[in-house]
Amino acid sequence: MAPTRLSTVVLDASDAHELAGFYLRLLGYAVRAEEPEWVLIGPPPGTEGMALAFQGEPGYVPPEWPTRHPGEQQMMLHLDIQVDDLAGETARAVAEGARLAEYQPQDDVRVLFDPAGHPFCLWVP
Repeated sequence: MAPTRLSTVVLDASDAHELAGFYLRLLGYAVRAEEPEWVLIGPPPGTEGMALAFQGEPGYVPPEWPTRHPGEQQMMLHLDIQVDDLAGETARAVAEGARLAEYQPQDDVRVLFDPAGHPFCLWVP
Protein backbone atom coordinates (compact mmCIF):
# COMPACT_ATOMS: atom_id res chain seq x y z
CA MET A 1 0.00 0.00 0.00
CA ALA A 2 1.28 3.48 -0.89
CA PRO A 3 1.86 5.90 2.00
CA THR A 4 -0.82 8.46 2.73
CA ARG A 5 0.29 12.01 1.97
CA LEU A 6 -1.24 15.45 1.95
CA SER A 7 -1.20 16.78 -1.60
CA THR A 8 -3.36 19.90 -1.72
CA VAL A 9 -4.92 22.58 0.45
CA VAL A 10 -8.27 23.90 -0.85
CA LEU A 11 -9.40 27.46 -0.12
CA ASP A 12 -12.98 28.61 -0.65
CA ALA A 13 -13.66 31.97 -2.28
CA SER A 14 -16.50 33.75 -4.02
CA ASP A 15 -14.35 33.73 -7.20
CA ALA A 16 -12.00 30.74 -7.45
CA HIS A 17 -10.26 32.02 -10.60
CA GLU A 18 -9.55 35.47 -9.16
CA LEU A 19 -8.02 34.02 -6.00
CA ALA A 20 -6.03 31.45 -7.99
CA GLY A 21 -4.62 34.31 -10.08
CA PHE A 22 -3.39 36.06 -6.95
CA TYR A 23 -1.54 32.98 -5.71
CA LEU A 24 -0.20 32.23 -9.20
CA ARG A 25 1.47 35.65 -9.21
CA LEU A 26 2.56 35.50 -5.57
CA LEU A 27 4.09 32.02 -5.67
CA GLY A 28 5.16 31.71 -9.30
CA TYR A 29 2.98 28.61 -9.62
CA ALA A 30 1.34 27.17 -12.73
CA VAL A 31 -2.26 26.09 -13.38
CA ARG A 32 -2.54 22.30 -13.27
CA ALA A 33 -6.30 21.94 -13.81
CA GLU A 34 -9.38 24.11 -13.87
CA GLU A 35 -13.14 23.95 -14.08
CA PRO A 36 -15.72 26.75 -13.95
CA GLU A 37 -15.77 26.91 -10.11
CA TRP A 38 -12.45 25.22 -9.26
CA VAL A 39 -8.75 25.77 -10.00
CA LEU A 40 -5.71 23.69 -9.04
CA ILE A 41 -2.29 25.34 -9.06
CA GLY A 42 1.13 24.05 -8.10
CA PRO A 43 4.84 24.53 -8.41
CA PRO A 44 6.27 24.53 -11.94
CA PRO A 45 7.34 21.08 -13.22
CA GLY A 46 10.58 19.92 -11.64
CA THR A 47 10.17 21.93 -8.44
CA GLU A 48 8.77 20.92 -5.07
CA GLY A 49 5.99 22.49 -3.06
CA MET A 50 2.40 22.10 -1.94
CA ALA A 51 -0.40 22.43 -4.47
CA LEU A 52 -3.30 24.79 -3.79
CA ALA A 53 -6.85 24.52 -5.08
CA PHE A 54 -9.60 27.13 -5.04
CA GLN A 55 -13.30 26.30 -4.84
CA GLY A 56 -15.95 28.85 -5.76
CA GLU A 57 -18.60 29.23 -3.05
CA PRO A 58 -21.48 31.67 -3.71
CA GLY A 59 -22.11 32.20 0.04
CA TYR A 60 -18.45 32.60 0.97
CA VAL A 61 -17.82 34.70 4.09
CA PRO A 62 -14.22 35.81 4.79
CA PRO A 63 -12.76 34.75 8.13
CA GLU A 64 -12.13 37.22 10.93
CA TRP A 65 -8.58 37.50 12.28
CA PRO A 66 -7.76 38.13 14.97
CA THR A 67 -11.13 36.98 16.27
CA ARG A 68 -12.95 39.78 18.05
CA HIS A 69 -16.63 38.90 17.84
CA PRO A 70 -18.04 35.57 19.07
CA GLY A 71 -20.14 33.94 16.38
CA GLU A 72 -18.25 35.51 13.44
CA GLN A 73 -16.49 33.28 10.90
CA GLN A 74 -13.13 32.53 12.52
CA MET A 75 -9.87 31.69 10.81
CA MET A 76 -9.64 27.91 10.48
CA LEU A 77 -6.25 27.73 8.80
CA HIS A 78 -3.67 29.95 7.23
CA LEU A 79 -0.78 29.51 4.84
CA ASP A 80 2.82 30.09 5.96
CA ILE A 81 5.06 31.18 3.09
CA GLN A 82 8.81 31.28 3.71
CA VAL A 83 10.65 34.21 2.09
CA ASP A 84 14.22 35.52 2.08
CA ASP A 85 13.30 39.24 2.07
CA LEU A 86 10.39 39.97 4.40
CA ALA A 87 10.01 43.67 3.56
CA GLY A 88 10.41 43.15 -0.19
CA GLU A 89 8.02 40.20 -0.40
CA THR A 90 5.47 41.96 1.79
CA ALA A 91 5.52 44.95 -0.58
CA ARG A 92 5.21 42.62 -3.58
CA ALA A 93 2.26 40.76 -2.00
CA VAL A 94 0.49 44.06 -1.35
CA ALA A 95 1.17 45.16 -4.94
CA GLU A 96 -0.42 41.89 -6.14
CA GLY A 97 -3.60 42.52 -4.14
CA ALA A 98 -2.93 41.44 -0.54
CA ARG A 99 -3.77 43.61 2.44
CA LEU A 100 -1.46 43.97 5.46
CA ALA A 101 -3.14 43.04 8.76
CA GLU A 102 -3.22 45.73 11.45
CA TYR A 103 -2.07 43.30 14.12
CA GLN A 104 1.44 41.92 13.60
CA PRO A 105 2.34 39.43 16.37
CA GLN A 106 6.03 38.83 15.52
CA ASP A 107 8.98 40.73 14.05
CA ASP A 108 9.99 37.92 11.67
CA VAL A 109 6.46 37.36 10.33
CA ARG A 110 4.05 39.54 8.35
CA VAL A 111 0.36 38.67 8.47
CA LEU A 112 -1.56 39.62 5.33
CA PHE A 113 -4.98 38.91 3.85
CA ASP A 114 -5.40 37.61 0.32
CA PRO A 115 -8.06 39.18 -1.95
CA ALA A 116 -10.72 36.80 -0.54
CA GLY A 117 -9.80 37.70 3.06
CA HIS A 118 -7.88 34.54 4.03
CA PRO A 119 -4.99 35.36 6.36
CA PHE A 120 -1.54 34.16 5.33
CA CYS A 121 1.90 34.72 6.77
CA LEU A 122 5.16 35.61 5.11
CA TRP A 123 8.07 34.66 7.35
CA VAL A 124 11.85 34.54 7.40
CA PRO A 125 13.79 31.73 9.07
